[in-house]
Amino acid sequence: MNGRAIAGGRRRAAGLVALVTATMLPVAACSLAGSAPQAHSSAQAPAGSDENARPQEGAAGGQTAADETPSRLPSAAQLSAARADVAKLSTRRLAAQLVVPRQSGSASAAATALQQQGYGGYAVFRDNLPAGSAAVPAAKAANQGFTRAVEASGRTWPAFISIDQEGGPVTRLDAPLTMFPAAMALGAADDQGLARTVGAASGAELRGLGYTVVLAPDVDVTIGAQDPTIGVRSPSSDPQRVARVGAGLTAGYLDAGIVPTLKHFPGHGSVTADTHVGTVVQPASLAALRQRDLVPFAQLKGAPAIMTAHIVVPALDRDRPATVSHKVLTGLLREELRFGGLIVTDALEMAAVSGRFGAGKAAVEAVRAGADVLLMPADPAAAVDALVAAVDDGTLTRARLEESATRMVATLRAGVHAAPEPSAPGSHQQVAKQLAAASITQISGQCGGKLVGSGISISGGSEVDRAALTRAAQAAGLRTGSGTTVALRGGSTYRAAENAGEAGGGRLTADIVVALDAPYALANDRARVAKLATFGRTPATFAGLVDVLLGRQAAAGTLPVAVGDHAIGSGCGREQ
Repeated sequence: MNGRAIAGGRRRAAGLVALVTATMLPVAACSLAGSAPQAHSSAQAPAGSDENARPQEGAAGGQTAADETPSRLPSAAQLSAARADVAKLSTRRLAAQLVVPRQSGSASAAATALQQQGYGGYAVFRDNLPAGSAAVPAAKAANQGFTRAVEASGRTWPAFISIDQEGGPVTRLDAPLTMFPAAMALGAADDQGLARTVGAASGAELRGLGYTVVLAPDVDVTIGAQDPTIGVRSPSSDPQRVARVGAGLTAGYLDAGIVPTLKHFPGHGSVTADTHVGTVVQPASLAALRQRDLVPFAQLKGAPAIMTAHIVVPALDRDRPATVSHKVLTGLLREELRFGGLIVTDALEMAAVSGRFGAGKAAVEAVRAGADVLLMPADPAAAVDALVAAVDDGTLTRARLEESATRMVATLRAGVHAAPEPSAPGSHQQVAKQLAAASITQISGQCGGKLVGSGISISGGSEVDRAALTRAAQAAGLRTGSGTTVALRGGSTYRAAENAGEAGGGRLTADIVVALDAPYALANDRARVAKLATFGRTPATFAGLVDVLLGRQAAAGTLPVAVGDHAIGSGCGREQ
């Protein structure tokens, strides 16, 4: 692709976000489909990794497609109505409204607690639901119960029923919902319209089950293999790619009637330790953060909600994690970046905060810092008690609690609406296929031609990976068991405490090497024919991979992160 074609593509992306900002049309009123690149008409070499690669776009210059953010912030009238409503709550009920615990126990017991204790909602996890496809009706029934519980308590606004559903390794509800890969796949596609399509598709299926908040998108800017927590959850190491993906997903979720939550402010992708297990320090200067980590948040400041990170940023506050730092949440996010939406804490049960402050004090300090929603305290009742005591002793004012509750209620009323059709679980398989076609990236070998013979011999990955590729190959008429050797590189750089992931293994040697998650190890692998990165392992991803192997579809993605000598923007997709 020549420079003129690249510039034209970027102008189209900028035009889309301006249109989204100006109109915020519902899904049915405008086309959300991203244009999948066409296959190469003839075989050619992939774009190189030096002078031929698209340069990384920094914060200070180049296209910023997310400069104007799709926004559905509450109106003045909605804020006024919410303020009047929360003023009627007792101080204890007001404090409880800000608390969103991890769901525990049965759905009926959780609904009773929601009504009796007055919590704002729940964070729902996979272990709250039965195994297999039974999870879908169980989730819908539970969420209906939570909604009725809030109504029965006299509240006239939606419950904050939230779920982590980023795609890839952070997927709380899997099949029969449509499965999407992690955000790095969207970074490889680098198509803001497609990101919006994916957000609308995933959001519609979640909203159809009764969820009102999705704890996504992740707009952390990863530093690559040294990032142990975020990994493929990040769209890219390029702040502008991250902002474009984040803008598209945010618009799509809002189209679907579910409130998105950008995370993790002020950026978790460039630290080298895990806040699930202890204190993590971000050593970068404020100037460096402005050029990298803060870029997506600054460009997406019109989003309805942002989640905090529990990292210590000495450039702003030498001692306190961002979640409990007034300098970070109020000074930087509210005052400097002028973010007017909802500030949601990351899980307060995580060791970086709970281990230092305890459940009660962590809740009080987060609100003092500027947070609105207290997600998953280690002890929800203790959090409420501490907030009430803080009002009683003057540490916090009741007006401060009302401020956050007003913002929370108004945001839910503004962002939550009935799911657009289709919203049935699994009804967006075509969108998943579209993403696979746009994101699979080839960084060595001939572009656009057939890469395999009449059969393939599969190795590496997990047993589940090998079985999935076998099924996809056989469905496409490609024999398995012998032939061109295809080695799968499994694993993920997402190694948070709750999900240790797989080991990446040593160097792989085969005709074709395929990285299913983070692509970094491809730099040391040996591939006689081609190296490919899929950034996911969904059924649609494996089907798309087979299409590339057979030459039916060119690998349309470009690297969203550097892999050895291959720079961001490298790959066969750059020539399309």
